[in-house]
Amino acid sequence: MEKQLVFGILLIAIALFAWGKIRYDLVAIICLVLLVITGALPAESAFSGFSHPAVITVGMILIVSHGLSKSGLIEWMAKWMMEKELSFVLQLAILCTMVSIASAFMNNVGALAMTIPLVIHISKKSGHSPSYYLMPIAFASLLGGMTTLIGTPPNIIISTIRSSHSGSPFGMFDFSPVGIGLTILGLIFIISFGWKLVPKRLSSGDENGKFNIDDYITEVIITSDSKLKDEPRSAIHTYTKGNIQILNIIRNNQMTYAPGRKFVFKEMDVLTIQGDPDDIKTFIDESKTQLAAKEKNKKTTKETEDISLTEAVVRNNSIIVDRTASEMNLSYRFGVNLLAISRRDQKIRKRIDQVAFQEGDVLLVQGETDKIDEALDSMGCLPLADRGINLGQPKKILLTLSIFGFALLLILTNLLPIELAFTISAILIVLFKIIPLREVYTAIDWPVIILLGAFLPLGTALETSGGAKWIADQILLLKDTLPPWFLLGLVLVVTMFLSDIINNAATVVLMAPIGIGVAEGLGVSADPFLMAVAVGGSCAFLTPIGHQSNALVMGPGGYAFTDYLRLGIPLEILIVLIGTPLIMFFWPL
Repeated sequence: MEKQLVFGILLIAIALFAWGKIRYDLVAIICLVLLVITGALPAESAFSGFSHPAVITVGMILIVSHGLSKSGLIEWMAKWMMEKELSFVLQLAILCTMVSIASAFMNNVGALAMTIPLVIHISKKSGHSPSYYLMPIAFASLLGGMTTLIGTPPNIIISTIRSSHSGSPFGMFDFSPVGIGLTILGLIFIISFGWKLVPKRLSSGDENGKFNIDDYITEVIITSDSKLKDEPRSAIHTYTKGNIQILNIIRNNQMTYAPGRKFVFKEMDVLTIQGDPDDIKTFIDESKTQLAAKEKNKKTTKETEDISLTEAVVRNNSIIVDRTASEMNLSYRFGVNLLAISRRDQKIRKRIDQVAFQEGDVLLVQGETDKIDEALDSMGCLPLADRGINLGQPKKILLTLSIFGFALLLILTNLLPIELAFTISAILIVLFKIIPLREVYTAIDWPVIILLGAFLPLGTALETSGGAKWIADQILLLKDTLPPWFLLGLVLVVTMFLSDIINNAATVVLMAPIGIGVAEGLGVSADPFLMAVAVGGSCAFLTPIGHQSNALVMGPGGYAFTDYLRLGIPLEILIVLIGTPLIMFFWPL
């Protein structure tokens, strides 16, 4: 009975993860509560997952990764790229290699986030579409993350599960032989041919150096001197030239989607429009209308030369996700005004201050020039345009690398376990003021921490209830007709498939006990199966929801959901065909 209960909760988890309407950390909490209510998990063990070494390790590594990003290391490495004329293929090769190496030693989402502004500048300078760069470097961050123990949370989880199973965790570079081989082959494919499979979704920039994204949704107000005042609705076509779409008209807080021919514009009417930033500007200039957000805040804004407009993408761990500008009171709380919002492949039919932000949205915000970057960082947004490259301070780079190297030394010499070594590193990074104390908590991706702490008991329940063994037994029915290497590849494929639709950390929590069960049924070492689960958990190339790196580039790259399949399918096939023999070579059955 217990096994059936755990299976039912597991199916609920997978369904909710795939549905995507409820964020993964809340899904994990729901499953944890169900485990306790049904009696599948003792109440006193409900929150034991939060003390798991994997949870502590992931949190500390995120802090250390943030320190590496604030040191200016990536910007310093990339400075010379901004000063040289390089071919597109060489640019892409350098960017992908740089991101993959950085992702091996810091959070791969952080490594990618630091590189996106650089890519925007390079694409503007070279004349190539940003979409040709962004998906390849996102995939490079995933490949690089699989090469070391600390490169990605799935590797940390697999290491701790191995420790529980055999008494010995995977070491820092135990993942490297397989991971480096797959990363090199994956990068060769992406750089030589794969990038051609990525559609050209966007141009690199206009004459003002702005990063052109998908059409913005914004609001304009008809002022007393507007040319549209007291004019019929048909007069709008004089100024739109077919490039601006009127989504709705708001008068006295009443919204009209399809006004009749006799509708006449009045002063203080608000028009919600959609279009390219240049076309919107032309429309505002010619019709003498006013940005609604600017009108609303004009009494409090400073002189024009002190105000900047910046485009920024909403990150996965942003505090504004699922909340509206009105709820967050952006102007008062962060000192920025929301002027426009762009969301790929979706029409927005609400007032922009009533739109709940989503991961990957691109925002146009206005704020004080010397404070806007700090405000966006506090909001959890990544600036995309008109952003100078921060070259950092060499002393901070050397100091941060020294602290990081000290942690690696403690781990490699077995003086301290990984969670304690990186806790010490995190403390030193704060004490030496590489990052201020207030950023420690914002550096941690709390939804991932909650997911791990709440979901690990489900993996334990799956194993103790016999559920994992039952699934492994179904796979083992094939052992008489198929060789062990095929079953190893099957575990890899199933893990990759799950990681494309649910969080990769949750995937390895579920698949690791199953992989161990298959290995025990075959009478072989569990290590190659655990390694297959680790690789599969890192290779979420088919969807933007499979990994945070994929979602991060969707907005600024202008990608459609299906664009990931074009590069992702051949890359995943390559991983399976090469990864299976690589795992067997370095980790024999």
